[in-house]
Amino acid sequence: MAFFFAPPSRAELADSILAIVNDAVITRAQLDIFTEPAVESLRRQFAGQPDAFQRELTRTLNDSLEQLVERQLILHDFDTQGYKLPDSLVDQLVQERIRERFGDRVTLMKTLQAQSMTYEKFREQVRDQFVEDYMRRNKGGSQQIIVSPYQIENYYLAHQENFKVEDEIKLRMIVLNKTSAADTNTLNLAREIQSKIKEGATFQEMASVYSQSSQQHQAGDWGWVGRSVLRKELADAAFALPIGQVSDVIDTPDSCYVMLVEGKHPAHVRSLREIRGDIEKTLRAQEQARLQKEWIDGLKKKNFVRYF
Repeated sequence: MAFFFAPPSRAELADSILAIVNDAVITRAQLDIFTEPAVESLRRQFAGQPDAFQRELTRTLNDSLEQLVERQLILHDFDTQGYKLPDSLVDQLVQERIRERFGDRVTLMKTLQAQSMTYEKFREQVRDQFVEDYMRRNKGGSQQIIVSPYQIENYYLAHQENFKVEDEIKLRMIVLNKTSAADTNTLNLAREIQSKIKEGATFQEMASVYSQSSQQHQAGDWGWVGRSVLRKELADAAFALPIGQVSDVIDTPDSCYVMLVEGKHPAHVRSLREIRGDIEKTLRAQEQARLQKEWIDGLKKKNFVRYF
């Protein structure tokens, strides 16, 4: 079931109750803290687009509320089944979190103070996150999922479009950036480099010395690339080149290019042998998600959950 709500007005209380799960209360303040990183990201992503921001914000708040409800259901299930988490393990998890996110305890305490959060509450959050992750992994049935070869083959045959690969070439490229649109020195240098290669210098050597792209230290090696990776004038020239032939200088307003094609792959559908492992991971993840949803739905049925 989906629950849609817009962000509250300034007149509404910051700690208004959004949901109750058994004896646990989920407040607006808790939701705000939980979604703060995501909301800040949305503000940057949709700056100047208030309608789009509002849509995504509402979706994020609803999804996050559902996550908090599920967390309380999972924590309750953990406790009622008699599981215990040793204090020593929680202490270890807290120290790991401090090192990963804060660096040291002093920075942690300053951050908690700025968020009006106690150390005990922080420790509780670390513990709850671990419990949730543990229960999802184990109750979601990830250890028992078996994907058969028949399932993999059926998925492969039903999703051929997903496994298509466009024409590809094994490309090396020398890139020389112009200082301005009127720069002719760069074009002359590119022609000199091309001449040296035709006279016997290796393309790799010239690329390592002269190229100004990030592939310079790989001797101009771009690996296997499709047409969509390159700008049109480069793609047209590169895909027309025979294997082993150096291109003419390609002069654009901002750069000059010299290219070498070392191999070609025609468009094709990747073989089942190539992607069997990827398909198995996909099917395993789908089945795990289904089992987790089934488990969560069962928890909702046997526990008290109320939204406001």
